[in-house]
Amino acid sequence: MTEFDRGWEAALATVAAWHEAKAKQIMVQAKRSRFPKSLEQQAETHRLSAEVIPTLTPEPGD
Repeated sequence: MTEFDRGWEAALATVAAWHEAKAKQIMVQAKRSRFPKSLEQQAETHRLSAEVIPTLTPEPGD
C-alpha cells in the first residue's frame, strides 16, 4: 500500500467518523426540539453520507 493510499484511507475514515458524530449530535438536538422532523432529516443525510464515503475512490492522475 502506498503512502497516498494510506492517506486516502485515513481521510475517508476521518470524514465518515465526522458524519457519524454529526448525525448523533443532531439526533440529540431533535429529541429536545419542538420540531424534530427537519433535524431528523439532517441526521439521516449525515448517516447516509458516512455510509457512502468509504466507497469513494480518487480519480486517476493525468
